[in-house]
Amino acid sequence: MIIDFKYHVASLVAVFLALGIGILVGSSFLGENVNEAIIQQQKQIVSNLNRDFEQMRQDHKVAQEEIESYKSALNISKQFEDQVLPALFSGKLAGKNIAVIETNNYDFHNDWIDTMGMTGANVVSITTVLEGFDLSQEETRNSIKTKLMLKDASEGAVSQELAREIAEGVISAQNLENLHYFEQLGLIKNSGEYGVPIDAVIFVGGSQEEVGERCANLDLPMMKYFLERNVPVFGVETSDIAYSYMKEYQKLKVSTVDNIDMIPGQLSLVMSVYGKPGNYGIKTTARQLMPDVQ
Repeated sequence: MIIDFKYHVASLVAVFLALGIGILVGSSFLGENVNEAIIQQQKQIVSNLNRDFEQMRQDHKVAQEEIESYKSALNISKQFEDQVLPALFSGKLAGKNIAVIETNNYDFHNDWIDTMGMTGANVVSITTVLEGFDLSQEETRNSIKTKLMLKDASEGAVSQELAREIAEGVISAQNLENLHYFEQLGLIKNSGEYGVPIDAVIFVGGSQEEVGERCANLDLPMMKYFLERNVPVFGVETSDIAYSYMKEYQKLKVSTVDNIDMIPGQLSLVMSVYGKPGNYGIKTTARQLMPDVQ
């Protein structure tokens, strides 16, 4: 436990001052015998406080030593990862074209994208659903309805049609005009090359806020689109999100990794794409921490 040392020192100083004032005031109004008893009692209190202060100082010293020990261990672990991971990952996914679709913009972690590059894979496109993705506004839905010539402008119907358009754009790029239109509306962000042959699609899901039926109306329809065209799908999320999508993703029997922000999670993703499917991670929806790396 980390002790706020400065706070406790200030508190103790205040206590000492209060005791000093009490002694002075007491000696002015009370008799000698009463004063002596009070003074002895206050001396005992001061002695106890000194003892507590010294114990607190020792506890603080121990806590600081533990923190330094943890920092040292983490530094050694990081050095180990930097030296070992390239050997584990190198060439594992050489030549594979990977598309990434991030359906909740909650701080994209570039480190695992770098890990995919270490394997020899090509992350050809990244499609990000932005914070402005809000189909509750009737004006936005009607605009999309007109653009795509839809019959149903309900939130669920529009979201599912957007899902189909995004997935189609990743594979064929024949509807890039529509993707650019969604980008202009502040719904998504497109980067990379669309329409190239795809060997796998990685969905980055999960959410820090309650987003209703977004997973059912956006993530799952896209996943189904790719699966129906025999494109392997993988679902990942970070370990610290508030609302997990893993259970929903697993309904489609896709491989999942719930700790992509950790090295074991990144290794699990690489091995899943390599050919060892499963549900990996640290949450209750995981079957095991990670696959066999042999």
